[in-house]
Amino acid sequence: VVIHPGCRIRGERTLILPGVRLGAEAPVTIENCLLGPEVQLKGGYFSGAVFLEKSVCGSGSHVREGTILEEHASIAHTAGLKQTILFPFVTLGSLINFCDCFMAGGTGPRNHSEVGSSYIHFNFTPTQHKATASLIGEVPRGVMLNCKPIFLGGQGGMAGPVRLAYGITVAAGTILRRDELRPDRLIYGGAPKAGNVKFTPGGFSGIGRVIRNNLVYVGNLLALRQWYLGARSMFVGDRFPKELLGGLVETVEGALAERLNRLRELGEKMAQAGDDALSGRFSAMEGALKGQLEFQGDPALREPFLEKLARTVDRKGRDYITVVQALAPEESGLGTAWLQGIVNDTSEAALVALK
Repeated sequence: VVIHPGCRIRGERTLILPGVRLGAEAPVTIENCLLGPEVQLKGGYFSGAVFLEKSVCGSGSHVREGTILEEHASIAHTAGLKQTILFPFVTLGSLINFCDCFMAGGTGPRNHSEVGSSYIHFNFTPTQHKATASLIGEVPRGVMLNCKPIFLGGQGGMAGPVRLAYGITVAAGTILRRDELRPDRLIYGGAPKAGNVKFTPGGFSGIGRVIRNNLVYVGNLLALRQWYLGARSMFVGDRFPKELLGGLVETVEGALAERLNRLRELGEKMAQAGDDALSGRFSAMEGALKGQLEFQGDPALREPFLEKLARTVDRKGRDYITVVQALAPEESGLGTAWLQGIVNDTSEAALVALK
């Protein structure tokens, strides 16, 4: 481990594994973070986050709770993350605010999802709620590390909650406000037409889409939790100790609590605005979502997939990326079906509670 001058390390949960380099460009402050092998934190503030093998953060980083950078994920200088999950190889440029996001896609360092510099995920609304988490890609296919990358051009932004499919390219300077679930699309657009009209903050337009996207996001977090518990647990060893696995699970559970809190706040604000018809059923929806926490998915899909994964581990060793990418298409498809079932069941259970 290399610790350059001016760094501060604190927190009873902090874990630093071999090969970590801290503060190469500027002082680093770490609080209760878990750092896998060969992680580089070049400068900035890091609290309550998990960094897996060979992930990198540039100088001026501001990374807070609920954040996971999986293997080889990286951010350049002066990027802010909170409640952010980046799957392997995902790369963020400089001068970026990317809080309340999940992003996946790509197959390696030369074929990765990327966010261009000066990008903003807008995660706070005029009605002052943050039920705005965006899914850029998704968990069930993303964990298989075989999806097309997603590109978000620089000097752009996204008004959450938004969902994007794999293979999407967004031109520089574009502000996204709508979902695009068709793969392999180019999205482009400049600034909206200028205008000046009467506006009273406090209304809730498009609330059905907002709720649906939040439920799908929660379902993806639940699927990711089961992936960590069922699949990632097979890779525990010297370079991925059980403490690091525990940090991943705990961080996802914290992300779930955050999303439920934000949905609860949304319901309260709707009630304050006089919309009791829907807001009154939010507690039932929250109960349905909490009831899904231990749902492991269809055993007819889960068990055979985990058996195939275990056999691949026996053949290939415990390098996570090598093993996952060695799965045959029908094997990864089985795992995707297992995880997608968790997402679907979660959304359906919550929507039933809202009726």
